Amino acid sequence: MAFVVTDNCIKCKYTDCVAVCPADAFYEGPNFLVISPDDCIDCDLCPIECPAEAIFQEDEVPEDQQDFIELNSELAKQWPRITEVKAPPKDAKEWDGVPNKIKHLIIDADD
Repeated sequence: MAFVVTDNCIKCKYTDCVAVCPADAFYEGPNFLVISPDDCIDCDLCPIECPAEAIFQEDEVPEDQQDFIELNSELAKQWPRITEVKAPPKDAKEWDGVPNKIKHLIIDADD
């Protein structure tokens, strides 16, 4: 079973989780991170490091965010792997906790 990045990561995109991932299972989009279920080894390190509390065990993803399970899987196939910590967006703190950010998700840098 894999961990899943959910809605609150959108526009926050903190990368603290990337630093602790022994499997290099994170992939980076323009304003969101995802975890590849094929790479994740279920080590439980990333949720502890996520300042936005946006990472859940697959079977604990909130009911209203179940679509993120498939979204992580699909976007991990499209986006590049990220293995190093980067600075968060300047307005990350303003977006942390804003509900229903899915409408702000950018899948392609050209969007």
